[in-house]
Amino acid sequence: MPRVLIADELSAAAVDIFHRRGVDVDVRIGLDATALCHVIGQYHGLAVRSATKANRDVIAAAHRLRVIGRAGIGVDNIDIPAATARGIVVMNTPFGNSITTAEHAIALLFAAARQIGDANLSTQAGLWEKERFLGTELHGKTLGIIGCGNIGTLVAERALGLKMKVVAFDPFLSPERAVALGVEKVELSELLERADAITLHTPLTDRTRNILSAEALARTRRGVIIVNAARGGLVDENALRAALESGHVAGAGFDVFTTEPARANVLFGARNFIATPHLGASTVEAQEKVALQVAEQMSDFLLHGVVTNALNMPSITPEEAPRLAPFVALGEQLGTFVGQLAKEGPEAIEIEFEGEVAGLDTRPITAAALAGLMRPLIPEVNHVSAPAVLKEKGTSLSESKRDTASAYGSLIRIGVRAHGQWTRIAGAVLGGAARIVEVEGMALEAAFFPVMVYVNNSDAPGFIGTLGGILGEAQINIASFHLGRRGPGLDAIAIIGVDQVVPEPVQERLRRLPLVREVRVLQC
Repeated sequence: MPRVLIADELSAAAVDIFHRRGVDVDVRIGLDATALCHVIGQYHGLAVRSATKANRDVIAAAHRLRVIGRAGIGVDNIDIPAATARGIVVMNTPFGNSITTAEHAIALLFAAARQIGDANLSTQAGLWEKERFLGTELHGKTLGIIGCGNIGTLVAERALGLKMKVVAFDPFLSPERAVALGVEKVELSELLERADAITLHTPLTDRTRNILSAEALARTRRGVIIVNAARGGLVDENALRAALESGHVAGAGFDVFTTEPARANVLFGARNFIATPHLGASTVEAQEKVALQVAEQMSDFLLHGVVTNALNMPSITPEEAPRLAPFVALGEQLGTFVGQLAKEGPEAIEIEFEGEVAGLDTRPITAAALAGLMRPLIPEVNHVSAPAVLKEKGTSLSESKRDTASAYGSLIRIGVRAHGQWTRIAGAVLGGAARIVEVEGMALEAAFFPVMVYVNNSDAPGFIGTLGGILGEAQINIASFHLGRRGPGLDAIAIIGVDQVVPEPVQERLRRLPLVREVRVLQC
């Protein structure tokens, strides 16, 4: 009988599901890292929320562990690379707390608009300062939503119900989807200039960190309200404190902070600042949903090998795995490559299957390709949620199959349109390994490396030597070098596998070469 350790507070319904399905369960809450390392070797599954840290040491001690289930979305407390290396599936429950988080964001918006926090303290102190707390109506105001995914969409629906106007910035939101939602898709600069209130619902990535910087806040309308119930680090907290003190920002409501637990923060004590301790998912209903989901998913996996909402592997049945797994890996790597190459969120995606692979169930391959493609902008996307996220964004997806013989046996080609321009890449499984075999119609054969330099240039004598010389001077070790071209003197590409990240100054030297059109450093 499989054994599962529940290490954080979960609804009792989760325990009941495990028992009914024939899984043995122990509930041991509050174990520190040492104690968890001591006992984890007895279990096949570990169910957590955010308190328990399934770090590298815990995973190293988990000799029998097959699955870690996170009751919720965020997995910052789980070392996914370490789990993957040990063959441990990591699952989350991505949709169980969306409504709860959206409602909390709206609550913070109301609280800031009517100065509820400061008014509460004043009233309970016996001051009765009616004139001091002159609020503002939300009716007729413009709400700017940064990140119009699942939660952002729910916030938009509620704001529209309040008779607000809604503008949204989201690279993945298609114009058609925006119209269907009743929101106006805009660029970030326009959102900053028009919004009376701004709420954030985007992951924390290198691109979104401090998306509301000091400069961005300075471009907002005086009297704007800022709400963050998504991730700490999306707003420059020092800049927001200054904007609150100056009155440029009329109020703010935060459920998340750059450092958590937030025992102290520069925003604490600011005028009309509302703070809650990461309560976005903290309702009875949400906790019940995610507890039920994680118990069902873990039981299905431990008893039947069914993988759902996995973050580090595709959803493939045991029967399908031997044939599909190599193509799933190829699809994800191709998606990751072209997703970075396309630069922006996709307007349309095309996936073509040619040869033997066209006769398989290609849905897991498509899901893996979409996850890889979207991950640069949405890090938490996985093989299960990727198709739903794409549909939610309204991005066009077309798939085609040709069972005609391919020179490689099987070929997968992915095309992405961004700003009206298509970027295409094709790959195959050769000798059991994923390979790039075509980029922008140019044939080549390149292995995937964790770090690759992509160069688009005009073909001319001496270019390769100059390129290699610059990397050599910078002590960048070349692991592989593959070329493709349309013909002598015409368009050419180089895909160079390197052993370390290429610093920006070195990239800039490459970009300044006379024959170079584009240089990108890609991580796959």
